[in-house]
Amino acid sequence: MRAVQVGELGRPAAEPVLPALVRAARRQPVDRRPVWFMRQAGRSLPEYRKVRERYDLFKICQNPELCAEVTMQPVRRLGVDGAVLFADIMLPVAFGLGVDLQLVDGVGPVVQQPIRTRQDIDRLQLRTPAESVPFVMETIRLLRRELDPSVAVIGFSGAPFTLAGYLIEGKPSREFLTTKRLMYSEPALWDALMARLCGLVVDYLLAQVEAGAQVVQVFDSWVGCLSPMDYRRYVLPSMTGIFAGLQRAGVPSIHFATGTAGILSLMGEAGGDVMGLDWRVDLGDAWRVVGYDRAIQGNLDPALLLGPWPVIEDGARRVIEAAGGRPGHIFNLGHGVLPDTPLEHLQRLTEFVHAA
Repeated sequence: MRAVQVGELGRPAAEPVLPALVRAARRQPVDRRPVWFMRQAGRSLPEYRKVRERYDLFKICQNPELCAEVTMQPVRRLGVDGAVLFADIMLPVAFGLGVDLQLVDGVGPVVQQPIRTRQDIDRLQLRTPAESVPFVMETIRLLRRELDPSVAVIGFSGAPFTLAGYLIEGKPSREFLTTKRLMYSEPALWDALMARLCGLVVDYLLAQVEAGAQVVQVFDSWVGCLSPMDYRRYVLPSMTGIFAGLQRAGVPSIHFATGTAGILSLMGEAGGDVMGLDWRVDLGDAWRVVGYDRAIQGNLDPALLLGPWPVIEDGARRVIEAAGGRPGHIFNLGHGVLPDTPLEHLQRLTEFVHAA
């Protein structure tokens, strides 16, 4: 029998109230619709730009106090319901697998020795998150201590396909032709790489939960370049393994990708407590496809925030109406905040969603 804490007058102590974002992810009742924005930490915030004048991204991530401060900046500015860990999806690749890479401004991750052979996979290191990225875990612990308990700490990781795309291409790509060539011509090699990355992602996210993350999101930013047939063969097994592995974490998971109108049903099959949507699909239609037994996140076009407020308000209202009043909607953009987004638009949008 589970031990019960006893409070004043001998009554059982009240269970801690979960943040609204966590409750929504579990499709539980909330007092107001929770909202957060992908890439809210950085880019559009002037205080972040001042930090970047002195530190590059990896330096910020390796300094827990500084990283926690950057993570909390949008919470103070915008009043959002979640603090998403400020990090780069290549952190566990660089420090956990020992891949030599650089984050090049205006380009993105550049890998010095792209993976093309079995020997390239064999040279990857096997380091635990505690060994390779202890600074990430310390940042999460700091956030749990510093943030108001009503604000959820959101951890995240890149998904295996997106990470593999960077590792194989050697730099960002839109078509991923080298990646597809390897998939098609060396299926055993592809499976070995995906298995390695699947283990990396699960271990990394479980470590974040142990450190205090209350929700975790898996970003598959580039998987929309695949056909449904290719997704089922080359990606679905690893994603199913990840979400199965995360079930023991005890916190909700969010499955997010872009350009996925043709593979939404397969993503639903892969798993995740919350399905994150980009702006290219109708939220109501997508919710029907993935099933009402999971929560939904999204999905305002980030570009709308560059327009006048009436256009933004109309777009946000349409997203909220598409949710149909069902429990389990987390408001977000369909992808990350654009760098030129006016700060006042994000602030006003947050207020609008909370009041709707």
